[in-house]
Formats: sequence, structure tokens, C-alpha cells
Amino acid sequence: MTTAIAADPICREHLAGREHPERPERWHAVHRALGASGLLDLATPLGARSATEDDLAMCHRPEYLKLARHDVDSGYPYLSTGDTDISANSWEVAARAAGGGLNAVDAVVSGAARNAFCLVRPPGHHANAARGMGFCLFNNVAIAARYAQRRHGVGRVLIVDWDVHHGNGTQDIFYADPSVYFFSTHQWPLYPGTGRADETGAGTGEGATMNFPFPAGSGRAEILGAVQNRLAPAMEAYRPELVLISAGFDSRVDDLLGRFTLTDEDFADLTRAVMEIADRSAGGRVVSMLEGGYSLDGLASAAVAHVSALTA
Repeated sequence: MTTAIAADPICREHLAGREHPERPERWHAVHRALGASGLLDLATPLGARSATEDDLAMCHRPEYLKLARHDVDSGYPYLSTGDTDISANSWEVAARAAGGGLNAVDAVVSGAARNAFCLVRPPGHHANAARGMGFCLFNNVAIAARYAQRRHGVGRVLIVDWDVHHGNGTQDIFYADPSVYFFSTHQWPLYPGTGRADETGAGTGEGATMNFPFPAGSGRAEILGAVQNRLAPAMEAYRPELVLISAGFDSRVDDLLGRFTLTDEDFADLTRAVMEIADRSAGGRVVSMLEGGYSLDGLASAAVAHVSALTA
């Protein structure tokens, strides 16, 4: 089985022409680098798909979806819920980004591909059920997790988030749900100000959230160490049936918005560590979705290291 790649060109159109850290050039940089490395030729391409409102409503409240569509259709420069810039077709682009994750889940769960990488934007992990924020409209990885459960009957899902920013939206959506285990390493203090170590879930979801807030300057020892020494043992008992990655490469050294020090080699090793977890209980099934990463050269080289590890 091969690695599948979702790389819908429409993802270039969100915020086109806008001066913004989360700019279309991010998609171009990663796509060019994957092509130059030969990884696109090795991978199985996934087609385009728009997530429907029913798909989005698996994780987002109807009133938020109505508001977001209104804001885009009205030509607002940003969502009225907070700090997410939008442009004329941001709804369709974001729906296609989420749809890429659904196609990736289909391919991996069906066995058509061993794993998948989704080159998507806008990112998603800050969007919660009722609010878009932090550059995010829809929570791509959360929607993929819930879709895997409802469409394919997957029971337990692990989400690994190594973005430099805490995935507060993903945590919120599954905080009381033991069927989705959320693990995050992130810089502290930093936007959005959530992700304390004592945030471990609520109700029946208590113990299914694991946060590692690390200071600026942290890198391989802290982040890979948390995956190998804390997450991997916990997953021996939890035994996820599917593993999703919120692959934020703003945790790389010299990123514009973070102060972590991960290298490309570190991302390859992180990928392999997560794949080993998936091999033990999930049949190796991994779906990775791009989140942050704002230094174009660093984003591109880190993504190549990540996808190279997926294809090995």
C-alpha cells in the first residue's frame, strides 16, 4: 500500500492577494517541494471533495455554520467570531480542505492506502464547535475523526497535535468524549493560552486529553520525548483504531510565529514514532493534516521530511 496525498489546488485561493502569515504561498511551497523530492510521483493522489454542511455539523453547531457562511457571503474581511481573516470564496475553500480529510480517511480505512497526508489550508485546529479563530474556519482533523467513526465504524481515534500552538478547538470538541484521545505538545505561554498540563478531559472523557506545555526553546528532547515516553505507553492501554496528526510545522526552528527548535530530522522521527503507535493497534492507519508553519522554506523542508517518513 502507498501513501495518499490530498492536494486540492483550490486551497491556494483562500486569502489570495492578502498580506497574512497564513498565505497561499504556504501551499505552493509545500507542493513544489513534494514534487521536487519525487514524493508526489510515489503517492496516490486523492481527488477533490467538498465537505457538506452535514459533514461540518458533526463538529460545528448549525448557528456557527450559518454565521460563517453569512460572513463570507457578505464580503466581510474576517469572521465575526474572532481572529480569522476570510476572502470571497473562503467557505468553499475551507469546505474542500475538510473534504480532503474525508477522502483521506476513506482511502486509509478502506485499505486503499496505508496512510495519507493532506496539504490543506486554511488550517483547522483552533476552530471549536461554535467559533472560528486562529486562522481556522472548520476543524479539519476533528471532522475527519468523527467521520471515521460515523461513516466507517471506527471506535477509538487518537489525534496527535505537534503544532507550536495548542489545538484548543480540537480539545474542546472532544473534551468529554473518551472515544477520541487528544495529545498536544505546544509552546507555553503562547496563543491561544490553553493547554495546561492539568487539562485532562471531563466526565467520561477524563484522562483522554494529554497536554504538554513547553517553554520557548524546547525541541527534540521535550517533544519527541513526550511522544515516546508518555503517549506511546498510554496508547498500549487505549489501543486506537485510527491515528490522526495535526501536523503543524510552526514548531520547527526559525518559524515566524513560534520559538520551538525542531529540525526536519526531528519531524521525521516524530512521524515514525506516531506510525509505530498506529502499527501496534490501528493497522498502521495514519491520516496527517497540515496545520501551521509560516516560514516557507522551513515549512517545505519539514513537510518533505514528514511525508518521506510516511512513505518509507
